[in-house]
Amino acid sequence: MDISVYRPGELTAADRAAWTTMQSKAHLHGAPELANPFLSPEFALAVGRVRRGVRIAVVRDPNGEPAAFLPFQRTAAGVGRAVGLGVSDAQGLVHRPGLALDTRELLRACGLAVWEFDHLVGGQGLFEAGVSATFPSPVMDVDQGYDTYLAELRERSPKFTRTTLAKERRLGRTASAVRYVHDERDPAALRTLMEWKSAQYRRTGRSDRFAHPWIARLVEQLFHTRSEPFAGILSVLYADGKPVAAHFGLRTERILACWFPAYDPAYAKYSPGLILHLRMAEAAAADGVAHLDLGRGHKEYKDSLKTRELTVSEGWVTRRHPVAVGHRVRRVPVRALRNTVTSRPELFEPADRLLKKMGRIRSRATVTVKPTKT
Repeated sequence: MDISVYRPGELTAADRAAWTTMQSKAHLHGAPELANPFLSPEFALAVGRVRRGVRIAVVRDPNGEPAAFLPFQRTAAGVGRAVGLGVSDAQGLVHRPGLALDTRELLRACGLAVWEFDHLVGGQGLFEAGVSATFPSPVMDVDQGYDTYLAELRERSPKFTRTTLAKERRLGRTASAVRYVHDERDPAALRTLMEWKSAQYRRTGRSDRFAHPWIARLVEQLFHTRSEPFAGILSVLYADGKPVAAHFGLRTERILACWFPAYDPAYAKYSPGLILHLRMAEAAAADGVAHLDLGRGHKEYKDSLKTRELTVSEGWVTRRHPVAVGHRVRRVPVRALRNTVTSRPELFEPADRLLKKMGRIRSRATVTVKPTKT
């Protein structure tokens, strides 16, 4: 096998087409997770426009044909991270079935001492030895149609389903012009979503992702990225002539990856975010999508909407190198502490309450502090 490494702009149209074909046929080879939009060439190229160090390793067979693709980000010291680490909900090697490859050989060809991941998809035997923890990633299966999904939801969570549908009817009675747009192309709606999401991050004491310019630019780029197998999808629920809930995610032929959902708190009593997800499921099913990937992380709404769970992993693979040793020494304690807190309710719930309290204090300070006159 020959392994070559390219900058995003150096990848040929033929290589991109081969990458997309591998994804589109992955479900036929028992690896449907490889069709995730975060593993698409479009996502890697978009990250490459807003972040330095993005590279794509292409593994070729003896005939020179692509057999695998690994997008990654590399520092000058040789520390590698999954492309878009921190905002990517699926990572790994997109490959032909039955590919045999040596991990250290791949790292050496990429100029990496270590490659770190936090959302490694299933079926990545090449990296299994480096997995340090696994996590559930809930999905909503709609491959049998929305009616089938809704019937299963009613059977599994009857109270949740009944309450959510009742709130949707109540919204329709009390608000005017309630409508759903599955693929909204108005950039103003995207800006509204980002403003809501930033406010939510601050309100709950979390770090505001959209305060990082590169993340905002990445989302805006992906909003305008559209091809036959890939698109950024902005879904919006409107009422009273304005957005009341919105979601931006990424779509391939078979998977809609949920990414940034938010809603107008003024309409919270109607649970517009839940209504939105049901409408997304209905529209996705009509488009032939197999499932909506809700992403790693425990949330009550995910538990209510899911039909099953995938598994994603975090960890790193290394080769013998001082840089790899130093990276592990720095990262292991941080990850261990975070995972311990999030996995134990007696630790997570007090920490979550503290974050929300700090968020409320920070939000009040933002509102009350006025600029001084000069």
